Amino acid sequence: MTKFRQMKKEGKSISMVTVYDAAFARMAEAAKIDMLLVGDSAANVMLGMDRTADISMEAMCLFTHAVKRGAPNSYIISDMPFGSDSTPENAVCNAKKFLEAGASAVKIEGLPLDSLKAIREEGIDLIGHLGLLPQTAKSFKQAGASEEEAEKIFEQAKILDSLKPCAIVLEHIPSTLGKKITLAINTPTIGIGAGKETDGQVLVMHDILCMHPFKLPPFAKSFANFWEAGVNAFCDYKKWVSEKK
Repeated sequence: MTKFRQMKKEGKSISMVTVYDAAFARMAEAAKIDMLLVGDSAANVMLGMDRTADISMEAMCLFTHAVKRGAPNSYIISDMPFGSDSTPENAVCNAKKFLEAGASAVKIEGLPLDSLKAIREEGIDLIGHLGLLPQTAKSFKQAGASEEEAEKIFEQAKILDSLKPCAIVLEHIPSTLGKKITLAINTPTIGIGAGKETDGQVLVMHDILCMHPFKLPPFAKSFANFWEAGVNAFCDYKKWVSEKK
């Protein structure tokens, strides 16, 4: 039984946060966050791209290396970028690249079953991701809102559970569905907009720390205001320079 399955069994909540560089990974490790996710959201928040699907394997490996340097003792998950799991052979090859970069596990969106099975057959730790799938989503509305779609996600969760992944991320689904899946499977569930009855939660670092001036997603929460503090600090620095102090 993995550490995280044991936590689920004992009713302990699992914390996951996205990090992308050594400095913030060091902070997350100091805070004893359970799982650090090198998310493909780096495409948006770090590289200014419009879509998570635009980031490359090379960039994701670079971010993974950085996080490993900052948090050498943490459980690190790397997002498999769009297209990197297109065949079982590609999936295994790219998963191994992430392990070499310092990842403990890889995360794959959706249910490319052959690729998922190939990764597990290699003994590589796997994190699933169901519900809203940003890499391929045409709409960012809540997934699983209809009875038919909810049943599909529920069945996908049971299939993933049979592969014994370390966890399954459930993104932007009804809380009732999040609870139903959590109670039905042995794998820990990590919610992001999936209600409070999941086994853990994940949020994007930039939302937790409010590092941007944009409106937060409805399921996100800020615990600090780095945007305001940072802008004020730069203003004070500019004044300090202009006054030749």
